[in-house]
Amino acid sequence: MRYNRLYKDNNFLTPTTYTQELSEYAESLKYEDLPPEVVERAKMIMLQTVGAALAAKGTPIYDKIMKMAREANGGSGGDTTVWGSGEKLAAVNAALALGTTTDALDWEDCSWTGHPSAGIIPCAWLAAEERHKSGKDLICAIVAGYEVYQRIAMAVQPSDERWKKKGWGLTSWQIFGCILPIAKLYGFGSRKINQAIGMGCECSTLPVAYHATTMSDFYHYEHGYRARDGFVIAKAVEKGIHNQRDALDEPRCYTGVICGDDGSNGSGETTIRSGEADLTWLTRDLGKRYLIMETLLKHWPANMWVQTPVELIKDLAEKHGFGPDDIEEIVVDPPVKGRMWAPDEGFTSVTHAQFSIPFVIASWLRDHHPGAHWYTAEKMKDPETIALAKRVKFGDSPEESPMSSFKMFREERGYPMKTVTVTLKDGTRYEGKMDCHPGHPRNMMSRKEFSDRFRIQAAPALEGEKLEKVLETLCNIESVEDIASLAGLLG
Repeated sequence: MRYNRLYKDNNFLTPTTYTQELSEYAESLKYEDLPPEVVERAKMIMLQTVGAALAAKGTPIYDKIMKMAREANGGSGGDTTVWGSGEKLAAVNAALALGTTTDALDWEDCSWTGHPSAGIIPCAWLAAEERHKSGKDLICAIVAGYEVYQRIAMAVQPSDERWKKKGWGLTSWQIFGCILPIAKLYGFGSRKINQAIGMGCECSTLPVAYHATTMSDFYHYEHGYRARDGFVIAKAVEKGIHNQRDALDEPRCYTGVICGDDGSNGSGETTIRSGEADLTWLTRDLGKRYLIMETLLKHWPANMWVQTPVELIKDLAEKHGFGPDDIEEIVVDPPVKGRMWAPDEGFTSVTHAQFSIPFVIASWLRDHHPGAHWYTAEKMKDPETIALAKRVKFGDSPEESPMSSFKMFREERGYPMKTVTVTLKDGTRYEGKMDCHPGHPRNMMSRKEFSDRFRIQAAPALEGEKLEKVLETLCNIESVEDIASLAGLLG
């Protein structure tokens, strides 16, 4: 039995086939059909994400998740390799580790809907390594993951009112970014991909983001849990699951529920509504418009809305030669709601610090080399860093909401204009303005810039000739015949 329906203006029309269309797209996508710019973007996202994971090596989050993954694995051993450590684990447990570490420093991507690369890249790489797939297969799976994930995520984005009341559960739809590349690399036909999507709907987390209230580092672990679940689901489907198809077409399963409406009118009949879900997003411009090209890549290890002010400070400091001791005040205008804190006692978690414009600005001014060392317990409570962060002030404009800025990002393809004004102790004043910082789709970094950033990111795990070899290999991954042959490269 198939439970697919189409809703328009609250009237039942004809059965829909969104889930199957997405599944057929993922199955049929071929490397040879991808435009060169899409291939290049997939490779640079991969480079950035691998770098973000390597940058986290040695941090408390990295060490803890490695212990968890090793315990779940029953010790070392398996078909796949954890980046940074070189340790072998089963794919499901390696995914738990890498999904967490790729997000640990908040240094990967940011689409309109979350951090898809934290699931797509490690899951695609591990599945390719496990099944001895080629670099071309890997790239194709990455693109398939982005195109399907982003459309499902957009279909269930909450309204502004619901977001204010309930929060924004970005790790709920993260699971689809994990499932799709694995299913593609496991060679699933459209029927099995359809089933895997259905299992993802039922295994999705609640559509909330409590970490945004508590500033808990569990936020980073959630990405690892979704990556692990992607493998658990794919392996269950591979071994055989009956039914469980067309879940995106059934509002009582996922789309209506996550948007606040279960589709029931109390009479046992299915209503014609699917809550706030915009199901037209599920197949909108599928195969024509590559949403992977509209993903933002972060230049700094920090929250998305911290990027532009830090970039402006870097540009002004490099141009005019001032340092932290010269600064009387820094004004950010408009300020971003929930991103301007600088508590007297310092920061209570990595996430707490990553979401602070004042802290990240102060960290850059005191140390021009970004990395995990910005977020040690000592640095997050360092009196001099906190004192400098407190010199970062609100501008006169009303605070911007991160979600309203996300709306601008996805609907207008733009970005909020920011002004940073620096006043030195001698009264000199400098001002800079910027909207689309490096890494924004309208100001994307070049391959050289990505490579330079990778060298900084990968430094905790790689050095010298080995680092350069890894960089060259990742930039030319399409020439690799078997990803498993690279097992020792990222250790």
